[in-house]
Amino acid sequence: MNSTEIKNHDNTSIEDLDPKRFILIKGARVNNLKNIDVAIPRNKLVVITGLSGSGKSSLAFDTLFAEGQRMYVESLSSYTRQFLGRMEKPDVDYIKGLSPAIAIEQKVSTKNPRSTVGTTTEIYDYLKLLFARIGITYSPISGNEVTKNTVSSVVDYVFTLEESQRVMILSPLFLKQERTLAEEMKVLLQKGYTRIVIDGETKFLEELLDNKEELKSLPPINLFTNNYKILIDRVAVKKEEDGQPDEETQFRLSDSVQTAFFEGDGTCFVEILGGETKSFSDRFEADGIPFEEPSLNLFSFNNPYGACKRCEGFGRILGLDPDLVFPDKSLSIYEGAIAPWRTEKMSEYLIPLIKNATKFDFPIHRPYKELTDVQKAVLWTGNEYFIGLDAFFKMLEAETHKIQYRVMLSRYRGRTTCPECKGSRLRQDAGYVKIGGKSIIELVLLPISDVMEFFNTLELADYQYGVSKRILQEIETRLEYMNKVGLGYLTLNRLSSTLSGGEFQRIKLATSLGSALVGSMYILDEPSIGLHPRDTLRLVSVLESLRDMGNTVVVVEHEEEVMRAADQIIDIGPDAGRNGGELVFQGSFENAELEATIHNSQGYASRSPHNSHTINFLNGTDKIEVPKFRRKSTSFIEIKGAYENNLKDVSVKFPLGILTVVTGVSGSGKSTLVRKILYPAIGRHLGTYTDESGKFTEMAGSIGKIEAVEMVDQNPIGKSSRSNPVTYVKAYDQIRLLYSEQPVAKSRGYKPAHFSFNVEGGRCETCQGEGFVTIEMQFMADVKLKCESCGGKRFKQEILDVKYHENDIADILDMTVDDAIDLFRKDQPKLVEKLLPLQEVGLGYVKLGQSSNSLSGGEAQRVKLASFLGKGNPNKGKTLFIFDEPTTGLHFHDIKKLLKAINALVEQGDSVIIIEHNMEVIKSADHIIDIGPEGGDKGGYITFEGTPETMVKIEGNYTADFLKGKV
Repeated sequence: MNSTEIKNHDNTSIEDLDPKRFILIKGARVNNLKNIDVAIPRNKLVVITGLSGSGKSSLAFDTLFAEGQRMYVESLSSYTRQFLGRMEKPDVDYIKGLSPAIAIEQKVSTKNPRSTVGTTTEIYDYLKLLFARIGITYSPISGNEVTKNTVSSVVDYVFTLEESQRVMILSPLFLKQERTLAEEMKVLLQKGYTRIVIDGETKFLEELLDNKEELKSLPPINLFTNNYKILIDRVAVKKEEDGQPDEETQFRLSDSVQTAFFEGDGTCFVEILGGETKSFSDRFEADGIPFEEPSLNLFSFNNPYGACKRCEGFGRILGLDPDLVFPDKSLSIYEGAIAPWRTEKMSEYLIPLIKNATKFDFPIHRPYKELTDVQKAVLWTGNEYFIGLDAFFKMLEAETHKIQYRVMLSRYRGRTTCPECKGSRLRQDAGYVKIGGKSIIELVLLPISDVMEFFNTLELADYQYGVSKRILQEIETRLEYMNKVGLGYLTLNRLSSTLSGGEFQRIKLATSLGSALVGSMYILDEPSIGLHPRDTLRLVSVLESLRDMGNTVVVVEHEEEVMRAADQIIDIGPDAGRNGGELVFQGSFENAELEATIHNSQGYASRSPHNSHTINFLNGTDKIEVPKFRRKSTSFIEIKGAYENNLKDVSVKFPLGILTVVTGVSGSGKSTLVRKILYPAIGRHLGTYTDESGKFTEMAGSIGKIEAVEMVDQNPIGKSSRSNPVTYVKAYDQIRLLYSEQPVAKSRGYKPAHFSFNVEGGRCETCQGEGFVTIEMQFMADVKLKCESCGGKRFKQEILDVKYHENDIADILDMTVDDAIDLFRKDQPKLVEKLLPLQEVGLGYVKLGQSSNSLSGGEAQRVKLASFLGKGNPNKGKTLFIFDEPTTGLHFHDIKKLLKAINALVEQGDSVIIIEHNMEVIKSADHIIDIGPEGGDKGGYITFEGTPETMVKIEGNYTADFLKGKV
């Protein structure tokens, strides 16, 4: 909708609105936006929605955030701006009332292999501070608290004695620098000391030195009994009338005790005349062991001081992998559970174990998975009857000059959890420091929900609470937000690099809430990705909290629950690509249900909601129909005894030849079951996958009916920015051939390679065919600038002289799939055949040459699906397709197209398994496998297997509760 159309009934235009109340965008023309005017109310939750490719991200990120970033750069020093001075202003007339912009995207932006959930959220930083401040160290030998005395604690003890009580301050006498006893006494005299105590008897140093006979008769120094002590001072306890210590006496005692600690190498004695002698030490030790005092560095795995020495703070080492040594946990020792001892030669190590098992009561016929931890440990340590696995592998390591032993060792090595730090990355003695009975090592290995419960029930002494009150508040607040955004199943020790885009985005969202910024504009890119509808409701409350703190929250989103909760919905459309880019609707959902033509709270008139796919789906005018019948399967693949991560030794059947959906709350174990166990297991069986699968006991069923398995996930379609949709679906080869056959190309001798931006010849060498140059920033995101040589076209000018229907090769790469199909439909049917699958999966708006880096995870996934729809699959009808949340980034309208494409695979005889939370997909499944009931440790069970109609009848199941309104 252009600017002339956006007026209210009083003819008040966007120029008349107050930029203190609204963020005003006038004449936005970025990408496919059609000169639209938008007023975004400040300090509200605003959802920007629309079909995939309609222009949502162009408005939110390429216009709003890009201008916010540009304005920030303008505030930097002139030295910094010289590197960023070419940042282009978004194609917009103006933007007024813009707040400081913070973009929270789906990309896992950290490249640090040490980065964890705890460090990313800053929770671990506060935990380190908490343990350094109030942590109590316990001896691992006696379990007693490790303490040390200070000058103040010794003086306080003295003043607990009665008035006028006389005491002596003493320190042990040591012979230093190989001196004799007489020489040591002379040194003491020179220092000003006059008396020493020998076996409880006080003697004057001068008298001893003068009497050589007595000096010779003195007993030897005993360091264990400290029979020689230096008399530092003799003091009478003196107090004020109110019972408080006398200031002069207190000062004298402090000085004497300090001197005693110095002379006694950290030890001081206080002897009550006529009474007991009490020993004090300023060394941090117990049970004869010196301990490290709690400090920030002691709990930092990024610091050599605190990092585990074995794994150097990484948590994993290259060592013996028990899962490779015992690959099949269902076998007993007698049946060959110990893989390295299965051969005829190596069985000589197994025979003594089997023959003597009865002598130490070892069950050799019991499956390995049913053995106790003690019994498993015996297999590694061995005993007098047989050599254990530890000794066996040490023997192999001693023989590594022989190639057969090197090969054998390599079979059983892998990246395993560090045995010293148990994956916590910290030095062992950091675990001796505890708060509330738990160490920091134990806390980081617990799910966040359990850590939150620990702090909610933590009881501290008044002094500890006073010191740590502010720290505890920061920790508890951040833990609460992490739980609210549906990440309570993660551990603080989880590597950031292993998180999905949605999880990482929600972590950054929780971190932003913990930072408590106000007056900012947060722009989020589909934060509900990867969330079960139950967890989406929690996410909504978090977004509302961010808004209520005084921030403007702009969310690019398709999730129904988020849209219903928004203060305003801005719908961009009506369709994608060139048919999008207009402001179709703006207002609240409640208003959309009341009127056909809507006037929002600012008085803007919008299109009728009947032109809005979003409103039509929300009010039920348009919907995805429930299938008229459910397909039934006659064969299946069964995974037995799956116990990877949080899976609880479950067995499950995956039907073949139908559409199966695996669902459950976030962190319940869906991806573990399908991605880490089923997919690798089938791949290894087919010989197409080499990595180890997750832990399970057996795969059974009709495995022979599957000849290929394809994982259609959200990973980028290529490893470089040069990869794009047209190359992925093998259409660019024909385009290059087409251009090489044009008259100008033939006359100049151009070959198809001249029209490739990947090799030298026709590409621009300044940017090497990228179309842009990248400037790396030290403390900011890298900045990409259009290449000045080719103007972003990627090719040399002489190559751009070659035209096809007035379009050069750069024009073709800049076309959307829809436009390209229209262009080539006339005389290039083979090329159109290659491009049609992209259109069928809802990617008609994507540009042919769009970099894979700029595609969302959902778009990349649909490009892969298109490649399978388009090519002649040699395993057609015998392929198992696995989709990981294919609705990511999809509008309801696009999900219709996606389901049609996926069902086309099933109709040709293939099997499809989808990991999904979207209820529209779940209700369309032939078979549902639900995992739960909760996430993390409380998940990992199979809670339901069957049809959607059966599922809605059960009670107490989160998925069933949300499915009831759909089937």
